[in-house]
Amino acid sequence: MKIAKVVGNVVSTVKDYKFHGHKLMIIEFIGLDGEPLGPREIAFDCADSGTGDIVLVNVDGGATKMFFNDDDLIADWTICGVIDHCSMDGEVKLKKE
Repeated sequence: MKIAKVVGNVVSTVKDYKFHGHKLMIIEFIGLDGEPLGPREIAFDCADSGTGDIVLVNVDGGATKMFFNDDDLIADWTICGVIDHCSMDGEVKLKKE
């Protein structure tokens, strides 16, 4: 699992029928300092996140299959939680804005 920030959403009127009813969000993986760690990605949203949220992203496609109860669904990233804050050694590193 990795920490990311939701930076946008994807709107698609034409897509595979298996994707209907599932939100797709644009995420940017971040470090505990809040700084971006790489390119932006698209993730399925199972946690009802929104733009600006700090989220927990499962990087194993198996999570998407489990959340949607579909063994044929193909995905790399799945948002599985919205993070209120992260702390390390008693010091808050990231928190909800």
